[in-house]
Amino acid sequence: MTLLDLWLSHSIPMCLLLQSLVLMALCFPSASMCPKGCICQLDPHLHGLNVTCSQSRLKEIPPTLPVNTVLLRLDHNQIGAVPDQAFHGLRVLRELNLSYNAVETLGEGAFSGIEGTLQVLDLSHNRITSVHKDAFARLKARVIVDDNPWHCDCALQQAISGMAHNHEAAARVLCRSSELHDQEGRPFLAVDTDLCNLAKRTTDYAMLVTMFGWFAMVISYVVYYVRQNQEDARRHLEYLKSLPSKPKKPDEADDISTVV
Repeated sequence: MTLLDLWLSHSIPMCLLLQSLVLMALCFPSASMCPKGCICQLDPHLHGLNVTCSQSRLKEIPPTLPVNTVLLRLDHNQIGAVPDQAFHGLRVLRELNLSYNAVETLGEGAFSGIEGTLQVLDLSHNRITSVHKDAFARLKARVIVDDNPWHCDCALQQAISGMAHNHEAAARVLCRSSELHDQEGRPFLAVDTDLCNLAKRTTDYAMLVTMFGWFAMVISYVVYYVRQNQEDARRHLEYLKSLPSKPKKPDEADDISTVV
């Protein structure tokens, strides 16, 4: 066997091995791309990754998620907050499952960057009481919000009004507490009062009461000041009256007699 034959016999398997490694690197995520405690699998139909982090005892959203994630499962964890722009780099994300966590509130930018691609957002079975009025404004996804202890106020009413395409989800929002006590435990869509105007009226009433209180204090002080001065003037006058008359001098008496 010549030297050329020997080299070719070894180079061809090496080339095939390198080609296989390159294809694997392109088609499958490396261990460093997949967050700790999660499983990342290629979805051939959606041309992206299914990232499953369910029941991983996560307390926050993983900071480094593969940019080609199309399905992200973060359910059954202990996540307590959704920071603004937490999913900003996931430009092909289609489904996000955050159910069975401990999220309490949602800010304006919680879902910034994924409004155009997201199709399903599951927020059920959390501890959400309040949301920013624009938290769902630009989302086109089907939002699931069952079983959360909602506080029905102006901000939530504005957020719900921005979910016109999610009427079914809005119908499942139950008021755990409310600005109107008679609405507690009832569906939020049953609230026919404009809570934003109610809050404004409450603020105006509080301001009116405060102004009236200050006005009453000023009037009381003026009355007290006038009465106190009158009392001091009366005492001063009585004091002057109580003083003995000043006796006339002898020279003054003689002058008076002379004039007469």
